[in-house]
Order: sequence, then C-alpha cells, then structure tokens
Amino acid sequence: MYINADMQTEIKMKLNVLIQEFETALYDQDEIFLENMKSRNRGGDDISKYAFWEWPQGVGLFGFWKYYKETGDIRLKQKVVDYYEKQLITGLPSKNINTTAPMLTLTYLYEETKDERYGALCREWAEWLIDKLPRTDEGGFQHITSDTENRQELWDDTLFMTVLFLARMGMLEHNDNWIEEAIYQFLLHIKYLQDKVSGLWFHGWTFETRDNFAEAFWGRGNSWATIAIPELLTILGQEGNEAYKRYLIAAQKRQIEALEKHQDKNGMWHTLIDDPDSYTETSATCGFGYGILLSVKMGIVSKEYLSCATKALIPVLESIDASGVVHGVSYGTAMGRHHKQFYKDIEIKSMPYGSAMAILFLLEVSKSNIKEDVL
Repeated sequence: MYINADMQTEIKMKLNVLIQEFETALYDQDEIFLENMKSRNRGGDDISKYAFWEWPQGVGLFGFWKYYKETGDIRLKQKVVDYYEKQLITGLPSKNINTTAPMLTLTYLYEETKDERYGALCREWAEWLIDKLPRTDEGGFQHITSDTENRQELWDDTLFMTVLFLARMGMLEHNDNWIEEAIYQFLLHIKYLQDKVSGLWFHGWTFETRDNFAEAFWGRGNSWATIAIPELLTILGQEGNEAYKRYLIAAQKRQIEALEKHQDKNGMWHTLIDDPDSYTETSATCGFGYGILLSVKMGIVSKEYLSCATKALIPVLESIDASGVVHGVSYGTAMGRHHKQFYKDIEIKSMPYGSAMAILFLLEVSKSNIKEDVL
C-alpha cells in the first residue's frame, strides 16, 4: 500500500484539526508543572511567567511555524506573532535549557519580520547561553531547568531545546563562535549519550558519578536526537567542514538502524525503545517518523528506511481524535536516575508537544509524496 489520494485527504484533515487543537493547547496551563514550581522555582520569578513559556510551547511553536511555511496561510503567522507579543507583555521567565525552547521559532519570525525587538531578545538569550549558562566538565551545556539544577548533567533534550536555537542565531548573525559552540555541543552529547553498542541514546549522563543513570533508552528523548541532527545540518547548510558532518551523519545512521530493529509490529515505538513491555508512545513515534523522513530526504540514510517511517502513519492517524487531541503521549519526563520502571510509570496525558510532533510528522509525510509500496 502507498500513500494514495484518500490517505492524503485524511492526513490533511488531521493536520487541520491538530492546528485547531494546538491553538487552544498553547494557552493551556500545566497545573502539575505549576504546582511543582511553587516549591522548586529556581529563578524566583512570578510562576505565571512559566505557564505559557516553557519547552512544550517551544516544540509546539516550531511545528506551527513549519505548517505556516508550508501552507503560506498568513493567519497562521499572525497567531505566532500574537503569541510572542502577548508573552513579551507578560514578561519572560528566567533563562534555562527549557525556557530557551520558544526562542527557536522566534529566530524564524525575526528573520521574516526583521523586527529588532525580536532580534535583540534572541541575541540576549544567545549571549546568555555562551557566557552564563552553567557548564559541565568538558564545557557541556548543563541541563538546568526551571525547577532542577541537574548539576554536571547532560540530557538528550538539550540539543533540540537549546542548541538548535544557538546554531540558528549564529547563522543569522554570522557569529562563528555561536556556530562552533553549537557544533561542539552536538559532538559532546553524542560522545556521552549515544550507546556504542546499540546506537540508541541514553537519556542522560552525569560527570559526578560518570554514568548514564538508569541506562534507559527513553523514546521521546531519542526522538529529540533523531530530529535535531538533520535540523542542525539544514540550519548550517554549507557552513563548516566535512568532518563534523560525517560524524553527525554516522551517529544518525547508527540510531536509525537501531530504531528499525526495535519498531513494534504495529508501527510505533515503545517509551523504552528496547522494552516491548513498556507502552507504545505517540510523540516519540512522530518524532522518529519525522526525523527518519528528513534523513531520507537529505540522503543521510537510504530510501529503504521510508517503510520504517511510514509504518507509523496509520497508528499515528488513529491516535488523533476528531477534535485534534493526540492520545498515547507520555507526560513530561524527568531523569530516571535509578531504575527503568520510572519511565513505564510516567502517566499518559495529552500535551501540546504531542500535537506539535504529530504536525511535524504528518506534514513531512504529505510533502514526501510517496507513491511506492512502502506501507
């Protein structure tokens, strides 16, 4: 079976309801997160500033912007503008890895509008990353969040949440220092997080005890890497030498080879990739599908991996209900420090990033125009 006209129609319909749902979800308050912030607010800010400016919004805005650029619908762009204008009036929270996530889409808005208010904010945030963000040994970006210091820790989330933004700003500002720092962070994270045996990524690494915590191959965390590597290569284009590109491409190939081996027979991936007793998880599945399709398009992996990505299409479509809510999404996941059961116990909860990752995947499927029998 291939992606025929009827399936394309269904994909378009699902994309439309996802966009409508995301517009609402973007302003939904995560009450669990805000309750935790009452006792663990590291920045000392008004907690309300974190309600709509955190990593779920950052991921969602990225998907929304991609959809706008594909459709050219100016109303979608205006909704992004309205979001940022509202948050600028409210005031932004303290800077950390996760609150940097909404800055990625702001670089695209700045590039298109040339609004120097956006540019100044992006430069301020990039300079903070270089000069003030806490570092681990070997100069890694410590995964400091709104509520946790995570001293001397590298997490696989960081590349998407923070480093892509720095690379984008480096390119926009012609700042070689920022570009080189972004590349270095990718290389360092691969060094400590990608398993040399399987090719999958561990959730984190700590320099304090020099281990990978519970050694969990967490699904969504792995998907951040699957997305981030081709996105970085796209951002940098012809910038830089071939050596780092070869390194990133090799890492991407190894992971995708491993993902194909662990894909469930239903087309999805499990929240612990190598544990079929853990539940299948929709946001990770969308992230893998999107990243693999990008990798095929860019020639990082061969076309034979199209079937791996598109096997996820039908179960993902079935996970999106008529109102655009994406089911089977795991809630925000801290580090499983001691045991893998921690990941199995994370509740399933509809979240904005689930909608955003579904948008990315379905949009890329629709653009791929696959006529071969790959499903």
